[in-house]
Formats: sequence, structure tokens, C-alpha cells
Amino acid sequence: MEYISLDKYRYAWFFKHKELPISEANLQLIKPLAESSSAQIWHQLISQNANHPDLFQAEDWPHKKSSWSGKAQWQAQWDSEEQQLPDQIENFIDWEGNTVVYFCYNADNLIETTWEIFCQHWKNFLFLDNGPILIGKRRREVIQFHQDGYFSIGCK
Repeated sequence: MEYISLDKYRYAWFFKHKELPISEANLQLIKPLAESSSAQIWHQLISQNANHPDLFQAEDWPHKKSSWSGKAQWQAQWDSEEQQLPDQIENFIDWEGNTVVYFCYNADNLIETTWEIFCQHWKNFLFLDNGPILIGKRRREVIQFHQDGYFSIGCK
């Protein structure tokens, strides 16, 4: 897997925002992938056809209604002072803190981190909310965040 420095990542400001601070130790665990590695993971785990969530096709699992089992609001929690993930996510995902997760904005833009780091800093990841998918390495459960302030939970 090839990574790029967080300092060279085009959206580094997500993780250096003064209102949502992240410790230096935790920043080290937020690893943007190089475009080639992003594309490889995207095509393995998300879609071989579409490069962006807006472009999913009928054969892509994220496009299938059967992949999704629930939907709930994330925007109100994001806007609040509360740091905890929405309850529906907490209740749905039962991963260990060290589970490797990929936050997938599109085929060229993925971030690798751990479930624990994502849970602590989920708000930072959602400055870009046009359909990103959170998927765990070797896990079936998935979450997709939508621009309308809702998220979908399901299994791939």
C-alpha cells in the first residue's frame, strides 16, 4: 500500500481544523492513500465500474437497495458539541478499535485509519459529504454518508 503524507494531502485541512483538533499522535494514524492504492482498494471493495458514489451502476453493491438495512440522521450530531457517533452507527458496528477502516470519498481519494480513530474524529472526515463510504478491512458492515444529512447502514 502506498500512502501520501497528510501534509501533502489536498484535504489536509479537514484534519487540522482548529475547531476539531486532532492530536499529533492520532494524525499519524490518518493515512491518505496514493491515487493508485486508492483506486486498487476502491475497485476491490466498492466498484469496478464507477469512480464516484454519484456514478454507481445497477451492478454495484452500493446501488442495490438490498445492501442497505437502515437510514438515520448524522448532520444534527455533527453540528452539535457532542463528539460521539450517532447511536445508530454505534449500535450497528461492533468492530474492535484496531480494525483497519477505509473512508472512501471516490476512487482517487481514500483514507486508511482505525475504527477507534474514526470514532474519535468522525466529524473531520465529513467536511466532504457527497456519498463517502466507510468500510472495514475484511468486514461486511458499511456506512454511506449522504449530502442530505443522512447515512445508510448495511452490508456489502
